[in-house]
Amino acid sequence: MNPGFSGFETKSYPQLDDEPELVTWLLDTRTLWPGDNIWTAKGAAYAMGLISLEEQNAIASKMFIADARMSLGSALLKRLFISKALGISWTEVRLARKGNEKHGKPCAVDNYGRPISGIDFNVSHQNGLVSLIGWDGCDDVMVGTDIVCVNERETARQTIDEEGFDGWVDIYDAVFSLEERWSMKYDVDAVTLLDGTRLSAHEIGRNDRCIQPNQELTCTKKTGEEITFSSELLIDAKLRRFYTYFTLKEAYIKLAGEGLLAPWLKQLEFFNVRSPRPGTVARCSTHGTWGEEVDDAEVKLHGRHVNDVKMKVQAFEEDFMISCAIQGNIQGLKIPAFQKLHLDKDVLNIARDTLERKDSFMSPAEAIEQDLNKGNDKSPNKDTSDIDYFRSVADVESLLSPWESRYW
Repeated sequence: MNPGFSGFETKSYPQLDDEPELVTWLLDTRTLWPGDNIWTAKGAAYAMGLISLEEQNAIASKMFIADARMSLGSALLKRLFISKALGISWTEVRLARKGNEKHGKPCAVDNYGRPISGIDFNVSHQNGLVSLIGWDGCDDVMVGTDIVCVNERETARQTIDEEGFDGWVDIYDAVFSLEERWSMKYDVDAVTLLDGTRLSAHEIGRNDRCIQPNQELTCTKKTGEEITFSSELLIDAKLRRFYTYFTLKEAYIKLAGEGLLAPWLKQLEFFNVRSPRPGTVARCSTHGTWGEEVDDAEVKLHGRHVNDVKMKVQAFEEDFMISCAIQGNIQGLKIPAFQKLHLDKDVLNIARDTLERKDSFMSPAEAIEQDLNKGNDKSPNKDTSDIDYFRSVADVESLLSPWESRYW
């Protein structure tokens, strides 16, 4: 498992002589803030007190506690990155959106609402995991990230059983090009058998053309042994590869915050796509482990190679894949492995350290806890010394649909 980090040196706003930095973080919220309500969940009130009132309201309005946890984790990671990159207290962090004030890409702004150049970040959350990619440098660089969970297969399975795997892929004809869809249907990286044996694409041979479930397939291994396996395993491998395409494309379109409505979506094509081998799922007292990193996919837009972008997809546990994209003046840059953060050590402790340097700051968490203990309305006390700050931060989620909220 990739280690977390602890602590950082504060510094001034990015200058021309600063060394550029790219961070890739993961926060697992699946076991955080247990309970049915985010305000009464253990430890959540303090974390909620570190973000804006608008974000608190948006998070508290989530129907499911799991979604509230991910949104809270996302808000914390954004502040952690901005505070670290700019060397400022959490109370000084200002957020807004580029372009469209409702649906534009979130960004850090100064006291006058102007986007701060030299830094860019993006977040994604899915099934309890929250990822952040952040760029801190002097160049005009954009970043994007996405998470997919490949075990969300109920809808896929029903369609595949009724129409075949090609029927499932063709549902996304508005997203993927003809060449991408053909490769998804009829190419495969490898197939893992039930005993753990891994068959290569060469060993699978023309069995890769199979798009129907519940078929018996026979191939010959390198050793000369003939082996028979179910096409269900082949479909599983193809479905994982489909999600690899999907997460790569989402990470790229989130560079500029355009989302799946980008008019050039089908003209954005990925080649040489390979699914990363999965890690292992968390069991008993163990943490889930990281799987393979794959960073050699090729990108074309309108038929031309995109040479100023780097892509990577990394497996986590058995079912998650996390992708990231970075575009700009990045020659020689290698995208680092994702770092799994610890909430207290790597996030909340940093927030506390920056707040302690602000003698005039009165934490709204104290007021929140007082209200909860007294049985009052479960909303922050509005008589905090920094209330004007919290009111100045743009509403980042309340107007987004569940699908759109995945992007930010």
